[in-house]
Amino acid sequence: MTDHPRGPAATPGDTLYGEQTRLALGNFQISALTLPPAFIHALGLIKAAAARANGRLGELPGDMAETIATAAEEVAAGDHDDQFGVDVFQTGSGTSTHMNTNEVIATLASRRLGREVHANDHVNRGQSSNDVIPSAIHVSAARGLQGLKDTLATLADTLEGLAGRHARVVKTGRTHLVDAAPLTLGQEFTGWATQIRNNHIRLVGVEPRLLQLALGGTAVGTGLNAHPELAREATAELARRTGLGFTPAANAFAAISCQDTAVELSGQLRVTAATLLKIAGDLRWMNSGPVAGLGEIRLAALQAGSSIMPGKVNPVIPEAVSMVCAQVMGCDAAIAASTWDNRFQLATMLPLVAYNLNLEVALLTHAARALDERALRDLEVNEDTLHRNIERNAMLVTALNPRIGYERAGAIARRALREDRTVLEVAREEADIAEEELKRLLDPAGMV
Repeated sequence: MTDHPRGPAATPGDTLYGEQTRLALGNFQISALTLPPAFIHALGLIKAAAARANGRLGELPGDMAETIATAAEEVAAGDHDDQFGVDVFQTGSGTSTHMNTNEVIATLASRRLGREVHANDHVNRGQSSNDVIPSAIHVSAARGLQGLKDTLATLADTLEGLAGRHARVVKTGRTHLVDAAPLTLGQEFTGWATQIRNNHIRLVGVEPRLLQLALGGTAVGTGLNAHPELAREATAELARRTGLGFTPAANAFAAISCQDTAVELSGQLRVTAATLLKIAGDLRWMNSGPVAGLGEIRLAALQAGSSIMPGKVNPVIPEAVSMVCAQVMGCDAAIAASTWDNRFQLATMLPLVAYNLNLEVALLTHAARALDERALRDLEVNEDTLHRNIERNAMLVTALNPRIGYERAGAIARRALREDRTVLEVAREEADIAEEELKRLLDPAGMV
């Protein structure tokens, strides 16, 4: 996944872009945020694929088509990231970034070919911002999604390994942050692992629509000025280059006029964020203490936790992951809001969608990896604490309900808490049940 930070901005003497980019740089001085490298690299891939397709279809001279493609592949490889400084908040079609891309590729190709390669007539042959930018959103997201899926699969493997190692460790369950019936630590881990596996399944489910590209639809979906075979040829070239099954959109009008697939994917990424937030929150609670908290587990001491309190260690990775999840949910809200401006034949908040969708994918990939490698793999379990707590868990009385009823069981639980005694001790006095059976009924291991 290519989501590394962009290099320093190009200075006037070494710019590859032209007048349209310079105008955009002057017009859109709003946020200092630029579209992420992953998106720019996707544009490079698309331009290379379109150039080769146009060469095969006779729309461009063969030597020019290949020179354009070679230059575009340099953009795709990140060799010219410093040339793409247009603000995210620009024209809603992303035309300024698209023109930026065309101009950079045209300059590179002209220098190599020894004659003019025009940004519009040649690099942009048979294309429009309206079909290229939506396609780049899909291509960049689809490429990034492969890394996220792999990371989630590895995270689930780690959780399942933890579940196996702690399958017999019984602990107090909690609902409403209040003591509840027991379960094993392994069962708790399997719940998290299943959530992660389900997120993986959801993301895989979006891919068939994500792999459909608007490319070839040009301005409004009719394919005006594009060779009739451009969409098929260019997407096939992209598929060969990336190993992903890109195809022309089933309906170019829909692909250009809305961003439904991006909204769908963002929604699934929000679910993934919700899962990671739940796991991170549970880890923080279980790690709390070490004296005055739950103290069920110990997370690795990665760094000092306070500038004033010596020896304090904070759960830094779960906290960082929690912030990522909050940011992803904000990105998703922005993408959902972008649908307010899908009017007639064009969605016109495309740069906003591109920025936030790529940010979501990158953040979740890195956060899930950090949670796996920096928190879960080195997690230690305080079995003595878990055992001590389960012995004094008044909710063990739940197992007596079928024998003595809810009300009598509740009275035993309240007395045990009031007198700071175990349920077994009080039940001996309150329940008319033989000692051997009472021990069997109140054995936490038998309840899980």
